[in-house]
Amino acid sequence: MQSSSAPPSEKKQAWTVLTLIEWSTQHLLEHGFDEARLHVELLLAHVLTFSRLQLYTNFDRPLTPDELSRFKVLFKRRLTHEPLQYILGTTEFMGLTFEVNENVLIPRPETELLVEKALEVIASSGIEPRIVLDIGTGSGAVGVAIARCAANARVASIDISEPALEVAERNAQLNGVTVEFLRCDMMTDFLPDRAFHLIVSNPPYVSSSEFALLQPEVRDFEPRIATTDEGDGFKYIRRLLELARLRLLPGGTLLFEMAFNQSATAMRIASEAGLRDVQIFDDMAGIPRVLSARR
Repeated sequence: MQSSSAPPSEKKQAWTVLTLIEWSTQHLLEHGFDEARLHVELLLAHVLTFSRLQLYTNFDRPLTPDELSRFKVLFKRRLTHEPLQYILGTTEFMGLTFEVNENVLIPRPETELLVEKALEVIASSGIEPRIVLDIGTGSGAVGVAIARCAANARVASIDISEPALEVAERNAQLNGVTVEFLRCDMMTDFLPDRAFHLIVSNPPYVSSSEFALLQPEVRDFEPRIATTDEGDGFKYIRRLLELARLRLLPGGTLLFEMAFNQSATAMRIASEAGLRDVQIFDDMAGIPRVLSARR
């Protein structure tokens, strides 16, 4: 089907599932979007409350004016580069469904490595309960996934953002787990009377210079406070390494995510902080992603 600059609602024809998918996909491609067809199918499936498979078995189904209008609203949002996950309101992480909105960073597949390493640490303790602190929880994805996958984990999750914590609390309920959520600033002397077996974090590690180069979906829509430290990218990493000495029990483990170009410096800072067994783990793309260190 030939592309047109006219929006779907202005076409003098009955729009079917297939013709709308084809027109919208071509329109996104012409505007430089990757995975255009996938995004169109997910938006249309959301409007019709279909699975993607159901779209393929209903190619000839005409859309009602209301369905077409609702699709157009979502499609226009995507054209502004608003993340698909915000438009749909949910995303998948560790096989679980999470609510996301503009108050929280969208969980990434590469962050699953952080959870996997946390689960390995917890499993090594046998059935003994492990007290876990998730710093900068955002949507709650990391803490909730740990609580869901490790029956012997007792998870406390902190964030400076009250709106983010509200999302995280709903995600804990959505996934049927109990997590203690607390509003705290990790740069302050928070929870002075608490100690943990494991600290996990996906901190804001994008430097101020790199932030300007991010895709518009991230730079213009995701919470800036959850993305960049407005400095060299190491502000919160340094603080995490300090907190490892202050808040970990003897023998406890710190795990945190970092950028592809931060591993050497992060390892050096961890060693200088007096931590031991410092290791770097690569993600599925072979990129250094998670640092592990023990007190």
